Amino acid sequence: MFMKLQEAAAPKKVLALFTAAMLGLGSSATPGFAATNGKRPTPIVPASPIQHLVVIFNENISFDHYFGTYPVATNPAGEPKFKAAPGTPAVNGLTGGLLTNNPNLNPANVGIASNPFRLDRSQAVTTDQDHDYEDEQSAFDSGLMDLFPSHTGYGTTEPMGYFDGNTATALWNYAQFFALSDNSYGTTFGPSSPGLINLVSGQTNGAVNIINGLGDEVSGGPDGSYTLIGDADPRYDVCSNSTRNQVQMSGPNIGDLLNASGVTWGGFMGGFNLTIVNSNGTTGCNRSSAGLAGTTADYVPHHSLFGYYASTANPNHTPPASCAEIGIAGSANHQYDIQDFYNCAATNLPAVSFLKAPAYQDGHAGYSDPLDEQTFVVNTINFLESLPTWSNTAVVIAYDDSDGWYDHQMGPIVNTSTGAADALTGPGACGTAATSLPGVNPTANLHALGRCGYGPRLPLLVISPWARQNFVDHSVTDQTSIIHFIEDNWLGGQRLGSGSFDGVAGSIVPMFRFGSIRSNGTLLLDPNTGEPQ
Repeated sequence: MFMKLQEAAAPKKVLALFTAAMLGLGSSATPGFAATNGKRPTPIVPASPIQHLVVIFNENISFDHYFGTYPVATNPAGEPKFKAAPGTPAVNGLTGGLLTNNPNLNPANVGIASNPFRLDRSQAVTTDQDHDYEDEQSAFDSGLMDLFPSHTGYGTTEPMGYFDGNTATALWNYAQFFALSDNSYGTTFGPSSPGLINLVSGQTNGAVNIINGLGDEVSGGPDGSYTLIGDADPRYDVCSNSTRNQVQMSGPNIGDLLNASGVTWGGFMGGFNLTIVNSNGTTGCNRSSAGLAGTTADYVPHHSLFGYYASTANPNHTPPASCAEIGIAGSANHQYDIQDFYNCAATNLPAVSFLKAPAYQDGHAGYSDPLDEQTFVVNTINFLESLPTWSNTAVVIAYDDSDGWYDHQMGPIVNTSTGAADALTGPGACGTAATSLPGVNPTANLHALGRCGYGPRLPLLVISPWARQNFVDHSVTDQTSIIHFIEDNWLGGQRLGSGSFDGVAGSIVPMFRFGSIRSNGTLLLDPNTGEPQ
């Protein structure tokens, strides 16, 4: 519907600068600025020991779907084993009552509880759930969290399925060895495109150059602004479907801020290089790969990390001239194929990298699965751990949305919305208090409608020799906490403004221990089993 709307203790100076950034005090250091004409920019001294951040942004997982029973795995015969280390902290997960007497009801058997049920490795391939902006809110039922089968399950109990450490084995091992959050959320409700846009800008308002009508993909307010609440392809991407809804986003994203301060960065996506021919003969926009769930296109336009913005798009998927161009504007404008990351990171790893797996490995139910996702994640992290830069690198694993999978925990409402597609606390309502983001005028609905958040709870892990070990962070964070960290670490605490959620985002810093680097900061896993090598 249109609702118009260094391998030693961290230097004291570095730690002081970082602390100042966390407190919003900035620093007296003047950041270096980008050299022009394709030259490498002057390196920025980050405010923490983290000189390289790699964000692996995967698809469609709620926290309970992967970590609801952490750290207790069933360990049946024939599946990879998981045994928690002594003293492993508990998470806000599925209690005995939620497992055996859940408030969700089975639509086919009125009055019968629809309890969460374990999926084993042989059931890794699942169907896709309903994860639209409105339906997710309806499933939450004002925080009762009891209408998932009715609203995200298409009338089935499928959303109640979950995996444990015998299938999501690598992620559980990473949680043991590094840091996991059990209180992190999608910035708003809705599917992939809003999740991606929130990750890079914290601002889903500002949809422009809209074509094909969009239907229920946008929300609008009386001020004439439009907010993206559903999936739409980037307006100027050669691979976008001409019959599919398309938009361009206005306003700045984190890439624009990094460019202005001369910080090297890049978005790396599976299937992005249209000149590569896969082993099955596919090429161009139709490159495809086969996984456990079947064969699917490697590149998904509406998963494009920065393709919605004119300033950071590479609409023709022009490849970089060489590894020397990675991280700077160059011919590719910071947008690359995932293979460019593996080919060039050993000699030229940008300060900030956003990674999107080929679709069959991104974890999205319906065409991917947790085992193919595990292969991508483990191979990538094993690779990064082999580089000399690992001692100053952090990897964040995060997700774009929940896919509608059940989760029992509702997040705080930090931005209300009263549009026709809202249903969190009643018809047309997301919250009742006058909660709004900095730069948002709720009276005029400026940049407000269609931005109900926080949305569903999602997994978030930090993997680094500077990460806390076997640690569960309970502080509230969201997708924009990632760019909040980037802004504090490289940009002196600068924020995107204009109503971006980065202005209220919690910090992921509690997941780190910046006093000294860990001597055991590497964990190599088997990409097939997820177990330590």
